[in-house]
Amino acid sequence: MRCIVVDDDELSRSVIEDLINETDSLELIKSCEDAVEAFKVIKEEHIDLVFLDIEMPKMDGLEMLRTLSPLPQVILVTAHEKYAVESYEYDVTDFLHKPISLARFMKAVDKAYNRFENNRADITSQDKTIFIKADSRLVQINTEDILYIEALGNYMRIFTTGEQKYTILSTMKDIISKLSSDDFVRVHRSFIVRLDKIKTIEDNYIVINNKQINIGKAYKDDLTQKLNLL
Repeated sequence: MRCIVVDDDELSRSVIEDLINETDSLELIKSCEDAVEAFKVIKEEHIDLVFLDIEMPKMDGLEMLRTLSPLPQVILVTAHEKYAVESYEYDVTDFLHKPISLARFMKAVDKAYNRFENNRADITSQDKTIFIKADSRLVQINTEDILYIEALGNYMRIFTTGEQKYTILSTMKDIISKLSSDDFVRVHRSFIVRLDKIKTIEDNYIVINNKQINIGKAYKDDLTQKLNLL
């Protein structure tokens, strides 16, 4: 799970960072000194889990919970138990009291991982549409609206007309198996494109909706075979 730490205390951040780095199921993306910085990271990156302190300057943790939507999973980390009851109004995954023991940390992470697995993005196809499971809801996408799909590590980002984009936990293999081979082609280890959305092909890249997508050597022949050349 991709996670961030949000705590204004350097020592506390360091402790949690060390615990994260020793946990195989976690990947530390950023360690933030305040909620304002964390807010920006969450908007720019796909984050699955936030280790969040409550009492911080500028914006406290509870204010961040009230403000941010959609909200990743949150494990609150604080020295003040008085916040426990209020925090659960925001459906936080767990509440850790400082100082944190390894056993209690792993219990909280296991709880978060179980939620994460239950909410994994799933893709099902039905004629000209696909359903993706993301953020605990099913979203129907018309495949004719898909421009291209980009791989981002363990995630896939689907770009559609109208500048919509959806980030899901999936693989290239899973997605391309659900799409029509007549309409879609893999052109790079990180990109699948819809053939009728290609505007131009220049040298070794494709242009779709002003986006330049490189063509990988291993995929060039397959692309050429699928083009309706005159």
